[in-house]
Amino acid sequence: MNYLCKSLSANAVRTARLPWRVKRQIILFAFALAVMLYSAIPLFAQQNSDPEQRLKELDLVLPSPARPIANYVPAVRTGNLLFLAGHGPCGELSEKFRGKVGREQTVEEGYEAARQTALCLLATVKAELGDLNKVKRIVRVFGMVNTVEGFTQQPQVINGCSDLLVTIFGDRGKHARAAVGMASLPLNWTVEIEMVVEVTGE
Repeated sequence: MNYLCKSLSANAVRTARLPWRVKRQIILFAFALAVMLYSAIPLFAQQNSDPEQRLKELDLVLPSPARPIANYVPAVRTGNLLFLAGHGPCGELSEKFRGKVGREQTVEEGYEAARQTALCLLATVKAELGDLNKVKRIVRVFGMVNTVEGFTQQPQVINGCSDLLVTIFGDRGKHARAAVGMASLPLNWTVEIEMVVEVTGE
C-alpha cells in the first residue's frame, strides 16, 4: 500500500511539472474521450438490448407458431439469413383481423393486425432459432394489406409491424420495407407479411 501511495505521489509530481501546454492537451484529450464514451452508451445499450426481456417488459407473449396452410414451410435458413414465409394474424386474435382495410377494418385496426402479425413472425423465428437473441438484424419486411380499391395508406398499416420490431430490437429492428395493397389475401386476412432476418452464425 505504501509503495502504491508513493508511486501515485510520484506520478502526480511528474504531471505537475509538465508544461501547461502539455497538461492542457492531456485534459482536452481526456474530456473528448469521456464525451465519446458517454455518447456511445445509448447506442451500445440498443445494440445489445435483450429482445426476450423487452417482450416481458411490454407484457407481450408470443403466440404458438402458425402452421402452413398449403405446401410450404414457415421459414428457410440459408447461411446467416432466415427467410420467413408470408404470415397473417395468428393466435386468439386471428379471427378479429379479417376483411379489407377501408371497409371492414379501419387504418388503426389494420395497424393492430400488422402488430399481431409481427408477433406471429417472431414466434416462428424463435421456433427456428430457440432464442430471439440470435437475431442479428431485421433485414427486410414485405407487407401486404387487404384493401378496398383506391386505398393508399398501406405504409401506415404496416407500421404496426415495423414499430413493434424497432421497439423490441432497437436499431437491430430497423429494416428495409415495402407496403403494398392487395385485392384479396388468403383466409381474408387483413394483412400478410414476409420477413428476412440476419442471424448469428452459431
